Amino acid sequence: MSTSRHLSAYIDRPAGDVYAYASNPANLPEWAPGLCSSIEQVDGDWVAESLMGRIIVKFAESNEYTVLDHEVTLPSGETFYNPMRVIADGAGCEVVFTLRRRPEMTDDEFARDANAVLADLHALKDLIERR
Repeated sequence: MSTSRHLSAYIDRPAGDVYAYASNPANLPEWAPGLCSSIEQVDGDWVAESLMGRIIVKFAESNEYTVLDHEVTLPSGETFYNPMRVIADGAGCEVVFTLRRRPEMTDDEFARDANAVLADLHALKDLIERR
């Protein structure tokens, strides 16, 4: 069993609005620069430029439950599953990302990844709330 951290941000917008924006892979570079700097569709896959090299990002199919789970495939072929949800909370919502620690990660690497995810979630919050 791996160690997990649930990272979240409250967004003062309806869950459906946040889900519609965040579930579109074309928007990733705007709110998730920690993951990628650009993204394009190539032969049906979303291929992104990242600090890890060219990666493939695949989101869960559009769904009524606002599930944003996604897989990231590295240039090595290794794939990581990332659970993510938009949870309605009154007039707003909470976006929750579950960060899983890989066995070889140091405490510093895990903390660095957590900080990068939190920065991306706060960027999403800022973008959506300004709309």
